[in-house]
Amino acid sequence: MPAEENKAVIRRLVEEAWNKGNLDVLGEIIAPNHVHHDRATPGLHTGPEGERQLITTYRAAFPDMQLRLDDLVAEGDKVVHRWTVRATHQGPLMGIPPTGKRIEVAGISIDRLANGKIVESWVAWDSLGLLQQFGAVPRAA
Repeated sequence: MPAEENKAVIRRLVEEAWNKGNLDVLGEIIAPNHVHHDRATPGLHTGPEGERQLITTYRAAFPDMQLRLDDLVAEGDKVVHRWTVRATHQGPLMGIPPTGKRIEVAGISIDRLANGKIVESWVAWDSLGLLQQFGAVPRAA
């Protein structure tokens, strides 16, 4: 697929699934054999169900979540997106009860696409910074 079409798939993932919570779109844009690589969220199922599990977990903790695409670059079958999430911690996450604190977290994702669907994702984000914003981990002096 051309780079612009691949970028459109990522925009749809962010806007529809992450920001609006429309998880029905996942079957259309996530391949059945999709694998999600993220050391902060191990053990996800493959395919759309794994992404549904991930998004449901974070949207339950941050119902007002807004994920902004800061950069979106595509080449060949890969799309790289640098992103920022802003939200309020209103539900439990990682065993941490809701704090009511506003958070801002940045990350970078690389997605590989085939036939208009995401087949593999690599994600690196500031999970330590998130825990520090919760107050669960002290900030370095």
